[in-house]
Amino acid sequence: MHILTRDRSYYKSLITLALPVAAQGLIAFLSSFADNLMVSSLGDQAVSGVYFASQINTFVQMFTSGISGVILILSAQYWGKKDVAHIKSIIAIGVRLSLTVGAAVSLICLLFPGAVIGIFTSEPGVVREGIVYLRTVALSYLFFCVTQALLSAMRSVETTSIGMTISLLSLTVDVSLNGVFIYGLGWGVFGAALSTLIGRVIEAAGMMVYVFVFDKKLSLQFSDMRQFDRTLLHDFIHYGLPLIAGELVWSVNLMGNSMIFGHFFDASVATAVSVANTMDTLAYIAISGLSSAVGILTGKTVGAGKYDLMKEYARTTQVIFLFVGLLSGALVAGLSKPFIHLYSGVFGGGISTAAAREAALLIRVLAVTTIGGAYQGPCLFGLVKCGGDISFVFKNDTIFVFGVVLPSALIAASLGAPAWVVFACLKSDQILKCFVAVVKVNRYNWMKNLTRPGTGEPAEQPGIE
Repeated sequence: MHILTRDRSYYKSLITLALPVAAQGLIAFLSSFADNLMVSSLGDQAVSGVYFASQINTFVQMFTSGISGVILILSAQYWGKKDVAHIKSIIAIGVRLSLTVGAAVSLICLLFPGAVIGIFTSEPGVVREGIVYLRTVALSYLFFCVTQALLSAMRSVETTSIGMTISLLSLTVDVSLNGVFIYGLGWGVFGAALSTLIGRVIEAAGMMVYVFVFDKKLSLQFSDMRQFDRTLLHDFIHYGLPLIAGELVWSVNLMGNSMIFGHFFDASVATAVSVANTMDTLAYIAISGLSSAVGILTGKTVGAGKYDLMKEYARTTQVIFLFVGLLSGALVAGLSKPFIHLYSGVFGGGISTAAAREAALLIRVLAVTTIGGAYQGPCLFGLVKCGGDISFVFKNDTIFVFGVVLPSALIAASLGAPAWVVFACLKSDQILKCFVAVVKVNRYNWMKNLTRPGTGEPAEQPGIE
């Protein structure tokens, strides 16, 4: 038994699939980063207001990620069986659900923006800025949900480059308009929200044009979106509920983080958390790309019934992500000072000295927790979840969020602990889950074929794009 697989195609596919996904993540990060930097010139209240308003986007993203995850897992396994007909039906179900979620959240935020922001903070200035941002950006959720569902569909059939291209287009539009709206026209946080909205509309339009016009692997038509397969709907709900519930648990965790910092600390700490979370996103770009690649390959391999080969891939994956984690942790520590400096007046104004000082402490915590997150995250998602054991990850996340993370952080904040201690409590699961991941992955009881018999419409399976 070898620790690393000798199947060279695994490494080739891993890199080929991961690079476009990581590039897309980098582009998305740069868009968000540019928004944060430009908004930082407006002061701590503006940064905090946008941060709290963005928590709703996080909720939408998590919910949509659950739906997209079901699309990816089921479609990847059917892709392993060369069954396009079932894939089309799965995509149709996922797109309709995503549209429903996006429309519902958009409506709530448009009608009750003050009540939504009030969940996270009671500071009048922060609430005011948050409402301005939320009222505009809420309109983008519908387009965002559609884009994510279609991206997941393309990834499941090993087409990953389109996401990078579409995100690059969105970044160009978003950053360009930010400069015009925030600095040229002086529209403040409204300008930042409007540029995000326009970028997402263009992103969704570009994604739809590719999927319905240029993609030849699935050759989707708008008529396919009207498909209704009761059997596959049952599978989608059966396997999707724990996955979606798991993402909602994670969303509750993230929103709980914001509520704790919003109600127990001032705007400077909330600003510091926003900066630290941006660094956290940067650290996970490569990790997320590799994790998605592992998930695609896992689903395809398990769907094809190649279980012995999957065991080789699992062992190799663990070694790769252990080293990726150590490297990522070192980079977070090394880039802390120059990263914070970017927020300190690069675009004029800048965050306060207090916020910068707090951000430095929080990023020190991230340098440690990133190591654990880089190992357990891809193992539990890319292997266990995409391998078919969806409910385990949901149960594991639920136990950690409600049994460890939020209670410990709430107790620490109530006792007057410094912000970095509370932050460490909120990130503690990234380390603790490593022990769970080691045991679960190496038992190999997570390999479960979720597919049904084919319908006679095979795919030719052209090469990876």
